[in-house]
Formats: sequence, C-alpha cells, structure tokens
Amino acid sequence: MRNSILSAVVIGTIAFSSPALAEIRVEFIEGAPKDRFVFTNFSDCDIGAGIFKIDFTNSNAGLIFDVSGSGAGVEVFQPFELTSGAEFLTTLPIISDGDQLAVLDISGLKTNASIAFTIDVDDTLGARAITVSDSEISGTTVSFQSESTTVSTVMEEEAEVKLSLQECDA
Repeated sequence: MRNSILSAVVIGTIAFSSPALAEIRVEFIEGAPKDRFVFTNFSDCDIGAGIFKIDFTNSNAGLIFDVSGSGAGVEVFQPFELTSGAEFLTTLPIISDGDQLAVLDISGLKTNASIAFTIDVDDTLGARAITVSDSEISGTTVSFQSESTTVSTVMEEEAEVKLSLQECDA
C-alpha cells in the first residue's frame, strides 16, 4: 500500500512539474468574398517577438494570394486587411498579387489574444480557382521563428494547425 501511495505521488509530481508549452492555433477560414487567417495564443503564457509565415509553395492546389484586380488571381480579389491584433504586429505585411508567402513580424502575442486578417486566396490548379476547399489547403506550411525557437507544421484538410513553441515561463 505504501509503495502504491509513493508511486502515485511521484507520478503526480512529474505530471504537474512538466513544463507547459506555449501554443498557437492557426486557422484558415474560406469565405466569400474574403478568406480569413486567425492566429490565436491559447496557452497560459505570452509569446515573445518573432515571425509567423504562411507558405503556399507546396500546397496541393498551388495556392496564391489574390490582392489586386490585375495579376495572377482570378475574378474577385481582396487586399490584405488586418481585422484584429494590430497592437501585436511590428509592421503590416507586404503581400503582392500572386505571392505564395505571407510574413507577419510580431512584437509578441498575449495569452488568449489573436491576430486575424482577411485576404483572397485562389487556387491555380483546381476547377474553381476562387474557392479553396477540402484538401486544397493541404501542404501549406505554417511556421514561427524567434531568437530561441523555430517551429513549423503543415496544414491538412482541416485547415487548422497548432504550433507548440517555447516553454512558458513559470
């Protein structure tokens, strides 16, 4: 009995003393006429300065940003529009028509805070270029880089990923 209690205490101590990770949820939400990206810090600690990247280079549908009426996009276009989290960006990203990479330079991201923006995303390989659905977002790489960490993951059909960053400071 005594060994069982001791084992339970040791296991409980290990479980509670494990460092918590800072986690960011990145979502792509298909919409008409605007698509939306949302970066949310759903961990128990703030995230420090760094750079988020959305890279369509290896996406299944050859995705591009369609931000102007003349260029690589199809039909409707929507320029980059920040909808929340301006206080966390050091500068607004520059995204040109036909780009496959968006870079967001952040000063940090507080617990439960979000950075969100709308833009038009078109596929260059599918039958309906103005709609990104199902597996077309698959292969898109989302990453975060800071002085102390680099984390990268690939989106699948769900169009949502989690980035596990550094350990939270106690």
